[in-house]
Amino acid sequence: MEKHYKLKNIVSNLIQDIKKQDFLVYFRKVSAVEITEKKFVLGVVSNFMKDNLQAKFYDSILTATKKEIDTIETIEFIVDKEIDNPSNTSVIDCTSFYKTSSKTKKGSVGTVSAISATAKRSSSTPKSIINDRYNLKGYVVGADNQLAFSATEAVCKNPGKSYNPLYIYGDVGLGKTHLLQAAWNEIYNKFKDKNIVYTTADKFITEYVASVKKRSVERLRLKYREIDVLIIDDVQFFAKKEQTQNELYNIFNLLYEQNKQIIISGDRAPKELTALEPRLRSRFEWGITVDIGKPDFETRLAILQEKAREKEFMIQQDVAEFIAANVNQNVRELEWVLNQMIAEYELTGVAPTLSRVSAQLKKLSFTTDLLGAPKMEKKTSIKSYEDILDAVSSHFGIEKEGILGPNRKKEFMIPRQVSMYLLKTKMHYTYERIGNIFSGRNHAAVLYSCKKLETLIKKDQILLHELNVIREGIGL
Repeated sequence: MEKHYKLKNIVSNLIQDIKKQDFLVYFRKVSAVEITEKKFVLGVVSNFMKDNLQAKFYDSILTATKKEIDTIETIEFIVDKEIDNPSNTSVIDCTSFYKTSSKTKKGSVGTVSAISATAKRSSSTPKSIINDRYNLKGYVVGADNQLAFSATEAVCKNPGKSYNPLYIYGDVGLGKTHLLQAAWNEIYNKFKDKNIVYTTADKFITEYVASVKKRSVERLRLKYREIDVLIIDDVQFFAKKEQTQNELYNIFNLLYEQNKQIIISGDRAPKELTALEPRLRSRFEWGITVDIGKPDFETRLAILQEKAREKEFMIQQDVAEFIAANVNQNVRELEWVLNQMIAEYELTGVAPTLSRVSAQLKKLSFTTDLLGAPKMEKKTSIKSYEDILDAVSSHFGIEKEGILGPNRKKEFMIPRQVSMYLLKTKMHYTYERIGNIFSGRNHAAVLYSCKKLETLIKKDQILLHELNVIREGIGL
């Protein structure tokens, strides 16, 4: 029991120093295998967990252990085969431990605060319909959504004072609902006295029709007149609902005149919502209109990794990159693929590998030809960017200087784009570093070249084959 007691205190110390998501994802279940004056042997469930804890959290674990046993000098990690044995008393389930620890910390003071906040609150939107995971802190920002994020952030800091109304538009699954619900959460937590309403076009239509049937339209109007922030998702669905549009128009005017914040989302810019009344469309344009585009590779990769962390699921870097390269239409598809991987892991107990994910994406009707499925047993011979340039110049039969130089002939352009693309996607060089290698080209020029090649290999099977031949030859 002494080992369990010490381990419990060490894990408590860790919780103070490590982010919640990292703690829940990487620790899972741990055991105190051996504790001496100078050494602490920590048991984990697998080699994968062992390698991650060793690489990412050694210093944190050592510091947390020193707080409990100040003579400790080293930490060792081993796979504990008895970690799931019910009779093993030196084990801690980190997920359960964290939940218990959090509840204890909140205590009665937290309960009183929550009751007090609820007493002040008069929001017409039940907290249960808003996803707590949607917050600005967890929103992955890229070039495609930077303006929309910044505008939302500004509105949340000072509702009704700037960017009113805020209209956000973009295709399905790109993060509009995340931003709108994040705005609700942000304002709800920051301004305790504000009445905030989040609704969708469908819910508003249903609410209005019900009020007409019950002859309580005036009560509906009164409800919306008393709010401080109105958030409406998917306004394109108001199309051909003339009476509902008229009601929304009147509510919009009243709120706007009182400097109440209005946040709206749609799948198109206001001018393109031709099935809505012109006067309503014009109101949507009174403030600021921002769009969300399709995320680029880096943003998709960051989103996938963030969502995996949220779901407490570990995904290896090469697998994440493969998915981000091939699932490229929207965020919703990325999350769907991730859920499929998690489900398969839970059912089979087999962690996702590049070959398994490649096969799975084909079954799910995603194109996986962009990067192919590399042979995992092959080791790369690449040590620097020079090796990639040598391989590309050799394959295309041109001088390396021609690839690096300014010549814009096709015989040099394609090899140059291939080289930049491989340096970015496989070597993970920054655009700036790649630009410096290629005669000081700027960030935009390198980005364009990588995007251009990505577009070309989706259409040109011969070029795709050549790219894969080069990759196979150098083990990338």
